[in-house]
Amino acid sequence: MADRFYTPDSLVPGEYVLTGAEAHHLATVRRFGPGDRVVLFNGDGHDHPAEVVAADRKRTLLNVFPAVTADRELPFPLEIAAALPKGDRGDFLVEKLTELGVTRLTPLQTERTVVQPRETRLDKLQHAVVEASKQCGRNVLMRVAPVTRWAAFLAAPDLPALRLLLHPPAESAGRVLPGFSAGAGGVVVAVGPEGGFAPAEVEAAEAAGWVRVGLGPRVLRVETAAVVAAGWFAAPRS
Repeated sequence: MADRFYTPDSLVPGEYVLTGAEAHHLATVRRFGPGDRVVLFNGDGHDHPAEVVAADRKRTLLNVFPAVTADRELPFPLEIAAALPKGDRGDFLVEKLTELGVTRLTPLQTERTVVQPRETRLDKLQHAVVEASKQCGRNVLMRVAPVTRWAAFLAAPDLPALRLLLHPPAESAGRVLPGFSAGAGGVVVAVGPEGGFAPAEVEAAEAAGWVRVGLGPRVLRVETAAVVAAGWFAAPRS
């Protein structure tokens, strides 16, 4: 994978000035200089090859070449809704879901939710999406949605067609994740907090058409369950 740098700006062929932390990383950390080739991306689904013209700590002048189509996305929407785990475990969750091609992560507020992320925390998680996308080659950024109450999430009109609720194995009615596959309509998987969803929340989900599934005989942490579920649907099928 080529050395990749992110910008939120629109990109067209010609001269472009990269500034801020990415310019510093390019010139000072990676020590690229005139004549070196890099790739820019901005979330529009394309690679934007570029050549360094001049660089210093605060700004880098690049010559941007025509965009190259580089579709590395899944062929269907894959969404995860989860009560965010504490500390670095939340960063791990975002990094791995980005790598797996998840379309959107919605932090959930449930009856047993412990972590209540503020706006600044969500901004940091979106930054983690950018960093993971640089590494894995994604050109469309996974969206970190605002914190959403469980009842409001169940009523959302834009959810994918297949809706799965991960719940402790003893209560999963014998249904397991490998029994499902995502069609063109996509899939959304909901993961509860430590302690799981409350009984009333499970009942509300089932009444809204969600299907309870388990992941085996062991109780997994939030981030483990979410990554396992995303990995199952993201894995290539023969």
